[in-house]
Amino acid sequence: MKKILMLTLFVAALSGCSSMQNTSGSDVVSLTGNLQKMGITTYQYGTHTINSGGRPYALKSSSLNLDTYLDKQVSLKGTKVSGYPVEGGPELIEVSEVIVK
Repeated sequence: MKKILMLTLFVAALSGCSSMQNTSGSDVVSLTGNLQKMGITTYQYGTHTINSGGRPYALKSSSLNLDTYLDKQVSLKGTKVSGYPVEGGPELIEVSEVIVK
């Protein structure tokens, strides 16, 4: 009986972990557009912006210097930062890769 209980707990924990991994994969985004420095905004997050698909996005990166790509047409990959958008602003993307077009 004790073995069945332990096996049930193990299966429950394992299935919970795999569903967490699938959820995070849906937050990966690819954007294309002209990368701009963040100006004065009504929202207070991000360091740069990009308009992609007719929508603005706020950008930040802890691994890349986004100033390198200012005023350039780029394709970028990143992940949505949870808790955003706020104050009617755009979604915040943590950029992990930038390719100049």
